Amino acid sequence: MKTKKMGWALCLATGLWSLASVAQAQAPATQQMLYVKSLAATCANCHGTDGKAVEGSQVVALAGLDKNYIVTQMKAFKAGTRSATVMHQISKGYNDVQIDAVATYFAAQKK
Repeated sequence: MKTKKMGWALCLATGLWSLASVAQAQAPATQQMLYVKSLAATCANCHGTDGKAVEGSQVVALAGLDKNYIVTQMKAFKAGTRSATVMHQISKGYNDVQIDAVATYFAAQKK
């Protein structure tokens, strides 16, 4: 009887360990997703939540734009080769990895 109980305990422990391992493997992906969403949220004041600008707004909606277009424009703002009111200042706060991540995020959003 002790052997059966020990077997079940070992099985349960192994199962719990496996679940914990899966949870740990998913944690970095979840953290990365939350990080990218927080970066994208910094654009919401002007470009709307998830890049969906308010209808009738003069500000460009970012949702659904081509990723490469967003990257190119952000880098142009950052370099000062594209004129802007505030984007040339804002873009300087992002590195290339962050720009790529935000562009990927907005490109994936539905218009």
